[in-house]
Amino acid sequence: MPVDQKLCFKNNRGEDIYLFSFRNKHGTTVSITNYGAIITAVKVKMNDGTFNDIVLGFDKVEDYLSEPYLKNYAYLGAVCGRYANRIKNGKFVLDGKEHQLTKNMGNDQLHGGKEGFDKKTWQLVSLKEFPKSTLELKYLSKDGEEGFPGNLETIIRFELNDENELSYEFFASTDKSTAVNLTHHSYFNLNNGKGTIEDHEIKITASHILAQDEGLVCNGEYIAVANNQYDFRIFKSINMDWNKADGYDQCFIADSTTDELSLVAEARSLVSGLRLQVLSTEPAVQFYTGQGLGNFKGKGENQYGPFSGFCLETHKHPNAINIPHFPNTVLRPGERYYQKSIYKLVHLEK
Repeated sequence: MPVDQKLCFKNNRGEDIYLFSFRNKHGTTVSITNYGAIITAVKVKMNDGTFNDIVLGFDKVEDYLSEPYLKNYAYLGAVCGRYANRIKNGKFVLDGKEHQLTKNMGNDQLHGGKEGFDKKTWQLVSLKEFPKSTLELKYLSKDGEEGFPGNLETIIRFELNDENELSYEFFASTDKSTAVNLTHHSYFNLNNGKGTIEDHEIKITASHILAQDEGLVCNGEYIAVANNQYDFRIFKSINMDWNKADGYDQCFIADSTTDELSLVAEARSLVSGLRLQVLSTEPAVQFYTGQGLGNFKGKGENQYGPFSGFCLETHKHPNAINIPHFPNTVLRPGERYYQKSIYKLVHLEK
């Protein structure tokens, strides 16, 4: 499994920005940069010998820092942290002390604040070819960053195997009690990034979604998916029941009740004949249909816009730090944060 490391440029802080690539025996190639730990490409070799790049992104890493993209920023392919999704009023109380966070989505915080893990330069820990292609990157989030307490060290470990599985694992530790809820934010389009994802078929093994307020912040209530548009327990096309003006931006709660790896969501395209399976140790998956994507040019001259890609973000319940009956998202000194998710690629039978 050949691996490659390429120096792309130095950013305005003088930090080296790299692009790492590896390939498995089927020819599937994955590229990841240490800027934001962004997955820039997942190129699947199709039966006719062509390649289908199933994630949205840019041909050049520099373009992730370009003004046009940053103006309508979309977290393309990046790690979101310290806290994925939204925190109500950008604050929480921990051990009797209130922590005011930076607000970057109205009165709330989204995906870790104004400069979250998605815009940080991660350090290379290791890049290995054998026995499997693996990449480990590390980032130290300092005490007080974006308002969060504690020095939090986070490692993300990517692995590509010969079963066409791309996995990522998060490991984190802290020196003060803090709130942590990490995810990865790839946008998928199983048709080589072309056109919209409206006719992709989705299956989510979830009987409930989380209710949201007018700012899309989870409020602690659950809603059953039976007999409404959010029922994806069997495959259906994204555009079958939706209100297109709103699209989908909902948190689904996996029916699995263990913290073992389980299948939480699937997507398939009858056009390309490709299926994506998402397995995770996490209890929730945010299904987002990219209605907020701006119009800009991406890889291979593809023109992106609303509904060019969908996200299946695995994490714990959003705003859980403020909702006692939601899963615990407090990490304390001496504890280890851990989660794992897998993107498994399968060719559909003809």
